[in-house]
Amino acid sequence: MAAAKRKTNTEAYLRMYRQMVRIRSFEDNANQLYLSARMPGLTHMYSGEEAVAVGICEALTDDDKITSTHRGHGHCVAKGAEFRQMFCELLGKEEGYCRGKGGSMHIADQSHGNLGANAIVGGSMGIATGAALSARLRGTDEVTVCFFGDGATAQGLWYEVMNMAALWKLPVIYACENNGYSEYTRTDEIAAGSLMKRAEAFGIEAHQVDGQDVLAVNDLAAKLVARARKGEGPFFIELETYRYHGHHVGDINRNYYRSKEEETIWKENRDPIVNFGVWLAKEGIATEADLQEIRDTVKADAEAAVAYALDAAYPPAAEVDMHVYAPDTAA
Repeated sequence: MAAAKRKTNTEAYLRMYRQMVRIRSFEDNANQLYLSARMPGLTHMYSGEEAVAVGICEALTDDDKITSTHRGHGHCVAKGAEFRQMFCELLGKEEGYCRGKGGSMHIADQSHGNLGANAIVGGSMGIATGAALSARLRGTDEVTVCFFGDGATAQGLWYEVMNMAALWKLPVIYACENNGYSEYTRTDEIAAGSLMKRAEAFGIEAHQVDGQDVLAVNDLAAKLVARARKGEGPFFIELETYRYHGHHVGDINRNYYRSKEEETIWKENRDPIVNFGVWLAKEGIATEADLQEIRDTVKADAEAAVAYALDAAYPPAAEVDMHVYAPDTAA
């Protein structure tokens, strides 16, 4: 990479590093909230997959849309969400993004184009495709990215919306986070054939990228987003990545479906934050002291946000049916 390009992109590189650290820090704190029985319900950790969300969302604007999954904290942070509102949402507090009603698996932040996470596997595929159709009908250049896991490729909805998106050349990118497992089953045991060829069968251009390399993800995403804006979509990306934790925070004893050796290899050799930090130092973009300062600042911000959320107020009981039922306008 040319020195001039490195200098020009320094701010973007450091922002991507900071965003990945923010996701990891958020998840570390969310896990502690669960383990200390202060958070209601379960959460699904995104740790290890940070380069996917950050690499893609850095190629988007606030006007661009994303849809997320039950493992969606990383997407939410990468698209611009703030720690305070996110932790308030996890804890059911009034100041949460959904006033405490969404919780871990249903956070939405429409101010930054996040149309929401979805606890239904593949449940947001229609929403994302509809958002892309909306952009087309309104004549905007907005692009929508639909995040989903490898297990969601078994959902019939995906094939229906891919057909529509291909026929109408919609500005949507289907981003498959292939972390190697569908809950407790290896992907190659639940998905026959190639995931890429499933998209190609509809005439959709498909790509595969190392989901642990934030620069590779961002480079591909930036190119595809630019093309989608010009009406060349839709696209499919298979991102090879890995979740460090179990399917959810209660999935602790994982030896029956994956080995400790496998986890160690990914954590020690393929960590997206560590490897990107090494690259930043090697290229003279940041010193280890600079990176440590980022990590320390983010850690302090996350801890302060947790403390704030724990003390924040719950929504009043009168709001129990707010945003649940559409108002009756027939009278």
